[in-house]
Amino acid sequence: MRVGPVPLAALAAVLALPAQAVELHFCWRGGAGYTMTGLMAFPDALLSAPRVTEEDVTRFEITGWRHGVRVGGWSLAALTPDTSWRLEFDPVERRFVMPGIGVFQAWNADGGVADCGKPGFGFNAGSGGQDVCVDGRFVTESTIPWETPLFAGPTPVEPDCLENLQLSGNLPEFVQTPS
Repeated sequence: MRVGPVPLAALAAVLALPAQAVELHFCWRGGAGYTMTGLMAFPDALLSAPRVTEEDVTRFEITGWRHGVRVGGWSLAALTPDTSWRLEFDPVERRFVMPGIGVFQAWNADGGVADCGKPGFGFNAGSGGQDVCVDGRFVTESTIPWETPLFAGPTPVEPDCLENLQLSGNLPEFVQTPS
């Protein structure tokens, strides 16, 4: 059987299909009953990259909780030129990078952790610790040590972070979802 050339319309249709994206969930447990759940997506072609940064992320959402009660949230839909937005993720180790000097994660909260807006919610991880901002206020009692690992994986998470595999480092394989 002889197969002829692929019609241009069929080729264009294949090229127009959405790229596969990996969708990851994470759960952070801070001090004083503060937790944060989150979701992030990026092209699956980056799964073996040395780093994924804020420029690679196609979807990102975080929700803050205190003792299981929602205190705020933030997503890329609210990103403005004035928003603090820095992210470093190691897709091979499935963890957010926490190098120990400077600010290495700034999700709607800069190094002062007070620029998350009113109402607002943000997360910061830097050499001073990992902590949250709620309604424009640095929540000092949420602070935990900067070197605390924060993992991400394919399993959705609960606000209490108690049963989430993302905290154990024993993660199942990635699940890819169309974007």
